This record gives sequence, C-alpha cells and structure tokens, in this order.
Amino acid sequence: MFASIVLLWICVIFIIFQLKSRRPKNFPPGPPTLPIVGNLLHMSLENPLKDFERFRKSYGDVYSLYLGPKPSVVLSGMEAMRAALVTKAIDFAGRPQDLLVNDVTKNQGVILADYSSGWKEHRRFALMTLRNFGMGKNSMEDRIHGEIQYIIKTLDKSVGKSFSPQVMFHNAASNIICQVLFGTRFKYHDDFIKTIIRCFTENAKIANGPWSMLYDSIPMIRSLPLPFNKAFKNAETCENLVKEMLAEHKRTRVPEDPRDFVDCYLDELDKRVEDGSSFSEDRLVMYALDIYFAGTDTTSNTLLTGFLYLSTHPHIQERCQQEIDSVLEGKDRATFDDRHNMPFMQAVIHEVQRVANTVPLSVFHCTTKDTEVMGYSIPKGTLIIPNLGSVLNQEGQWKHPHGFHPENFLNDKGEFVKPEAFMPFSAGSRICVGESLARMELFLIMVTLLRKFKFSWPEDAGEPDYNPVYGVTLTPQPYSMKVQLRAAQ
Repeated sequence: MFASIVLLWICVIFIIFQLKSRRPKNFPPGPPTLPIVGNLLHMSLENPLKDFERFRKSYGDVYSLYLGPKPSVVLSGMEAMRAALVTKAIDFAGRPQDLLVNDVTKNQGVILADYSSGWKEHRRFALMTLRNFGMGKNSMEDRIHGEIQYIIKTLDKSVGKSFSPQVMFHNAASNIICQVLFGTRFKYHDDFIKTIIRCFTENAKIANGPWSMLYDSIPMIRSLPLPFNKAFKNAETCENLVKEMLAEHKRTRVPEDPRDFVDCYLDELDKRVEDGSSFSEDRLVMYALDIYFAGTDTTSNTLLTGFLYLSTHPHIQERCQQEIDSVLEGKDRATFDDRHNMPFMQAVIHEVQRVANTVPLSVFHCTTKDTEVMGYSIPKGTLIIPNLGSVLNQEGQWKHPHGFHPENFLNDKGEFVKPEAFMPFSAGSRICVGESLARMELFLIMVTLLRKFKFSWPEDAGEPDYNPVYGVTLTPQPYSMKVQLRAAQ
C-alpha cells in the first residue's frame, strides 16, 4: 500500500514536471511557471500593466512570460524596443496567428496579418491611398474640418453648462474614418454607427479581458459556450454591415474615379485579376473594419485625454490659445501646415499622446525567424509584447517622465523637438499605418476648438481622476467639462 502511494506521487510529480513550461536555452529570464497556466496566475487578467512593470524590475528590460503553455517575450525601455522593432525590424515583424483576435477577424485584416508579401502589398496600398486623400479636392483636411463643424454645433448647445465629451469625440473620429473608407458620414444616432460602435466597444473589452487570455492560452476551451463567443457574433454583425456598403459601392462606382478607400481598393482589384493575388473582396471587408477600429478608438481616446488635461490645466490652455490667436489672426481656419508656427501647441499635443499611452502594449508581434535581442536568443514564432508605456514614461528619456508637462517637447529656445523615446504609434516596419491621419485630426480638432471655446473643470466635479480604464486602448475615466465661448478673435 505504501509503495503504491509513493509510486502514485512519483507519477504525479513526473507529470507536473513534464507539463511545466521550460524556457529554451539562453531565453530571457522570467518568473517561475505553473503547469498548463504558465504565469497567468501571477498577474491580473483585468489590467496587467502594473505586473509588467513589477516583472521588469525583477528581470530587466527583456523578460519572458508564459501565457499558458506558450512562451512570450516582453520588451521594455527604449534600448530594447529599438533593438528589436527597428534594428531587427523584419525579424520582429510577424503577428501571432493563434489568438482570439485572429480567429475573430478570420486572419483577413491587415493590422493583425502575419508578415508576408500579401501584408506588404496591402500596407503599401493603404499608405499610398491615405497619402493621396491628403491632396486635391475633398482632401483629408476638408473632411476633418467638415466633421469639426458638427463638433462645434454640439458644443454650442452646451455653452455655459457641463458637458460629457465621450460620445461626441468617439462619433467624430468614427465619422472621419467612415468618410475616408466609405465616402459617407453618418448622423450620430444612425443605426449603422451605433451598431458598429457597440460591437467594437464590446469586442475591445473582450479582447483585453480574462476570457480572451484564457482563449489564447488554453485551446481546449475554445469550442465551449463561453463569453468570448460574443466577439464572433459582433464581428459577423459588423461584416454584414460592411458587405452592404460594399454592394452599394459596386453598384454606384465609376471605375478609375474613386470616391473613397473602398473604391480605390475595387479599382486595384480590377487590375489584379491574376490568380494568387492577395487582394479580394473578402479581405476588403475585414481590411476596412481593421482601419475603422484603428482610426476611431485611438483618436477619440487621445482627444478625451487632451481635453481632460486642458480643462484641468488652465494656464496651459491659455498659452495654447495665445499662440493660436497669434498664428491664425485673419485666417478662416487652421491648416495642418500651421503646426510649424505653433511650437507650444505641437508640444501640448505630443505630450497628450505621451500621457494618454493609448495603446500601451502596442499590437503583439511575433518573430519571423530565430533571432536574438540584447544578448538573448528568441526562437521563430515567439510572441513579442512591446510595452510602449515603459518608453513613454521612462526615467532618463524625458525631462518630466511623470505628470503632464509640454516642456518635454520644447528645447531651451522654446522650439518644438521630438525625443527619440516618443513612439505612441510603435516603431519599425509595423508602425501605425494611420499615423499621418491621426496627427492631422488631433491638430486640426484641438486648435479649432481651442480657438472658439474655453474649457474648464466644473466646480462641483471633485478632483479629476487621471487613471485610465484598461482595455485594447486606454480610455480616460468618464468626465464632464464646462464649455464657454471665447470672445471673437
């Protein structure tokens, strides 16, 4: 009997030892792992950002975690980030292909697409098309200014009152990208925009919540009727809406005379009739949804962060307005080129992006080959987590790494400078394809609104809470601000 018990325990220990995740040779160090779950129990599934910083203090700027049985490597600090994403950009340009977000998008998008010739073709197409929309009639500036008029109408109704800007900024960012993609803006109560926003909001919560992490880490549960199934239903709803838009475009388009991004893609599809082309109508649907989500949530949350800080830092707001009034005197509206004459406004906008840290863990990367970084060996197919927040508030890289200080982007002469550690759009070959559009939106919207309105923190609102809500993107806590008209300039 005793021998049987001892034998049983030996078998149990052997099985546990076999199940225990083992780090490959010369792999980055990390916390001890547990069988099957790896390090999942060592961190908060609701918000792991503080855990990532805790591990960094213990194991350095390059360390490993096991999210379930699979190893991943976390990059922290500017030196490690640039060594991987810039110096060895191609080695780290892949995307993991066995996650919930990939299955939900059917691997048809471009943001989550793995490094391949098809991905490169679609990225080049997006960059070229978005650049072309910046020129000519109905340019990107015109589209943005058109939407700003609806923001102004909304704010005009709230003059003298407290106003919660969350829905307004989200709808505005959504409509700007909808005009780029579909050539259409939607009324803020339109079913299309309400449904799309609802589905994306729900999926964003799922994607960075505990059920997504469990889906990614434990494949055996994927067929069970668990909460992550809601993400698949939401994605199907959005796909059907875009397919209706696509069908309408095909009925009304004039080839070689594109109205929007979808028309440009259909023109390109006409040219690529040969077998094996990576361009297809199915891919266009998810491609459009990819760009829509990337162009909506990040911009709206950055604007929300910006006006939270401007309303609670009146001296900074006043200095912005003085500069805006001086540069735009006699002009009907701001242009993107005006930024070159507004160093302080530029500094404020960049500082907003730094403290917003909107996509704190970037989009996960994956190694495309066996490689190395900072002396560690990283096998092909390893999940890479770039901790962008560790760079945006890194000691030694910023004059004032904590708090809100536009001086981080000004030199001793008051000129605008952009430190190397500024990488809210990530870095390397996977840098955000919509960076130029986002920068234009932030500048034109913030300058135009600050020229017309004064924003302040309501007297009865209590202390502002600058701690964001964690998700795929960091979202400011809901807040209200008081809106007042400025004297005509």
